Amino acid sequence: MEGLCFGIDIGGTSVKLGLFKENGNLLDKWEIPTRKEESGSYILKDVAESVRKKMEDEKLVKAQIIGIGIGVPGPVTEDGTVINCVNLGWGVFNVAEEMKQLTGFGTKAGNDANVAALGEMWQGGGMGYKNLIMVTLGTGVGGGVILNGEILTGSNGAAGEIGHITVNYEEEDSCGCGKQGCLEQFASATGIVKEAKRLLNQSGELSKLRGIQHLSAKAIFDCAKEGDALSVKSVEQLCRYLGIALSHVAAVVDPQAFVIGGGVSKAGSMLTDLIKKYYEQYVLFALKNKEFKLARLGNDAGIYGSAKLIIGK
Repeated sequence: MEGLCFGIDIGGTSVKLGLFKENGNLLDKWEIPTRKEESGSYILKDVAESVRKKMEDEKLVKAQIIGIGIGVPGPVTEDGTVINCVNLGWGVFNVAEEMKQLTGFGTKAGNDANVAALGEMWQGGGMGYKNLIMVTLGTGVGGGVILNGEILTGSNGAAGEIGHITVNYEEEDSCGCGKQGCLEQFASATGIVKEAKRLLNQSGELSKLRGIQHLSAKAIFDCAKEGDALSVKSVEQLCRYLGIALSHVAAVVDPQAFVIGGGVSKAGSMLTDLIKKYYEQYVLFALKNKEFKLARLGNDAGIYGSAKLIIGK
């Protein structure tokens, strides 16, 4: 009998859960609210209860379940210890051990961006590659590094924080991490809007962006595709900074491919083509000609990657 596992992706507002076969087939997915009251003490209990209820509804027995994988928005060490997950109100504790105590199932945990990268390698845009870097362009810039089919965790679970590579040493505004000039300040959805507004204020040139009351990353990319010069400048700057940052990362890990995900990735091949253009400009010769792929799993990447933590090779 083929085993089953649960893939869990804990977010700041909701927890996504998936029931998977060992071959990677997603049988069912659902969500529950993330209750962050009392320092997030209800979150894992709610997850355990949701797992129990799903097993009851599907008439599953304990022997069918090979384990639970969990992705969380913060640093996670290899043994499943969370290091101050601020978004959930968690301090330092072993989330994998806690989940095992609550459910009786073996559990593995990882950082949410890392497990999303693992999911894309397994069943998404990174299929066919065992060495890849995933970049998630959303409200911030997340990253995950997969080497030889496994997550690069680092000593404190903080490897792959691509968004906090310094790309502009002249920047005076501070990033949320406390530094100045981070990639996240320019290449996130919020970053491109901020930089477009800066260009609008500095320049008197005509632009379709001036007529948009609530500026968004999508609007900037749409106007760039229509040839709006100021929008093109904004997009080129975002892609240039990404190209620079990824050339640095490649010099350390030499991936086969880069997988670009997150809301900004909906811009499609315009985004990947421009990132590749600038990457080729800044990277050393031996690291040229890498593949640039769009992520395919969307919001499900986290549950896929969490399941893969359990399923293994």
